[in-house]
Amino acid sequence: MPNFTQAHTPSRQPGYGLRALLCATLLALSACGSLPPLPPRTASTALSTPQETDLGRMVQSQRKAANTAYVSGFTLLGGAQAAFTSRLALVHAATKTLDLQYYAIHADASTARLLEAVVQAAQRGVRVRVLLDDFHGAGKNAQVMRLAFVPGIEMRMFNPLTGPRGSTVLRALSTLTDFQRTQQRMHNKLFIADNSVGITGGRNLGDAYFDALDSDNFIDLDIMAAGASVRQLSASFDRYWNDSRAYPVSALISEQELLRLRAHTSAPKNESELVQDAIAASKTAQLAPMDLQSIDWIWAPALVLADAPGKIPPPPEDDIASSMETLETPADAKPGEDIPHLLSMRLPSSLNAASPRPSNSANQQALRNVLMPVVEQDNVVSGLLALIDQATTDVLIVSPYFVPGDDMKQAFARARARHVRLRILTNSLASNDAPLAHAGYARHRKELLQQGIELFELRSLQDGKADTGTLRSTAGTITGSQGGSRAMLHSKMLVLDHKLTVVGSMNLDMRSQLQNTEIALLIASRQLAQEATDNIEASLREAAWLVEDTPSGLVWRAPQGSDWGDRTTEPDASVPLRLMIHIIGPFAPDHLL
Repeated sequence: MPNFTQAHTPSRQPGYGLRALLCATLLALSACGSLPPLPPRTASTALSTPQETDLGRMVQSQRKAANTAYVSGFTLLGGAQAAFTSRLALVHAATKTLDLQYYAIHADASTARLLEAVVQAAQRGVRVRVLLDDFHGAGKNAQVMRLAFVPGIEMRMFNPLTGPRGSTVLRALSTLTDFQRTQQRMHNKLFIADNSVGITGGRNLGDAYFDALDSDNFIDLDIMAAGASVRQLSASFDRYWNDSRAYPVSALISEQELLRLRAHTSAPKNESELVQDAIAASKTAQLAPMDLQSIDWIWAPALVLADAPGKIPPPPEDDIASSMETLETPADAKPGEDIPHLLSMRLPSSLNAASPRPSNSANQQALRNVLMPVVEQDNVVSGLLALIDQATTDVLIVSPYFVPGDDMKQAFARARARHVRLRILTNSLASNDAPLAHAGYARHRKELLQQGIELFELRSLQDGKADTGTLRSTAGTITGSQGGSRAMLHSKMLVLDHKLTVVGSMNLDMRSQLQNTEIALLIASRQLAQEATDNIEASLREAAWLVEDTPSGLVWRAPQGSDWGDRTTEPDASVPLRLMIHIIGPFAPDHLL
């Protein structure tokens, strides 16, 4: 099976790399590349009979045992280990289909094990579809595209970019001719087995997302769903998969070209890189798949919120034909049968299937009254702002990249006017892997504090205690970097009035609202909301700075009982980093951060 991480490195003459770099740069900047024509594709959809699979029967059995009227089950995935082993379990359990949709899949040790399991699933007859945003499809990560040439696996790249794939830097330079489309990315994350059980949230696939690195790991969150809500997740996947922006990998690059790239772009690794690879491999190598039979599902009504693929403009018309002109009808399609679409931000007819039985009509109507203003919005983030407009007591927000535009600030102001408590956990400057995004947040920080909003910033450096700096759940820590490693918040979650929980791929920033496509699960369950609230509040108490506006300026308050000490400048951030943000930050537009 393909090895997605190792590469042969040929010898090079002195100066070869520099000359090649200069030549490629000149070519990239002097010519405007174009995409190849979109070839005919066969439309495909999610499994129509999930109840006939082993996973489907397992879900029905668990629902029956729970004696519940609800037909969607949920569980927060506690910790990076659970995040990895749950995905591994879905791959092993799938008998018919696997659908993966991601913004980024990194070619590294932990992902290699997952992808090897995916290849084995295809070899035993599982139909595999992989949809990947093309922003990271260059350099070492381009090797993930070799999945497309494995029998039984079909892979497409969403919103493909032009330019060389051998270097991420040169490819970035080549996209300057189409800057706006380059900025708009498919940010959705889905991992679905047999249209029966699926995972969504903020996590991409890679070592840093599975706590497999010795440093710089992401604190992230997933939710696993079973039953009716998975059909909605799959419907969203199908819409993106069959969209004209989804290019088959074979139309963009050949397997031979990928192998040549692997040979020419992999440099010899130094000792520290080899040690890091060994650490990452060892952290996931011995993990066994999660026992799906033992999951204690929380059964509840829910709704999938999904941006439409059309939020991202298509490539120029001379580069691509419409999807209706290029899609071929499946050979086994019934006459007049349409590809099922999840209409963006519309209340789907399947909501009844994921809601209480008619005997609970009062609660069902109340839930519909809450949801209608949400689904009437034209994107996920605006829908969440409409949800905040209905909060009456408490809103908890976790958003790693938090850059509020005017409409977000207005929604917060309306909530505060109703005396709603607003608490927001985001990254500190030191824990943010995108410092300019922090600059966009920092320029609004005083205004938010003056509105009475409570701001918490994750501490980047952990003190070596188990579980410190992590969100928590009954299933264990939601993730974490421990010891001396740097923790970077990447979870995306809202909890409203102790009864509604939203987990998804979206940040509360203008990029998620206006440019990227996003997906989220909105779940109406007091039990799940309490579990999520307990997790977040533990992090606020133990792993985050409380930012206060004082007459003498901002102060970062350390948690009670800690030995951190209060700070009057961005904590744990170096002087050059603080200086860079101070100088460059004011010129960076909010909508691009």
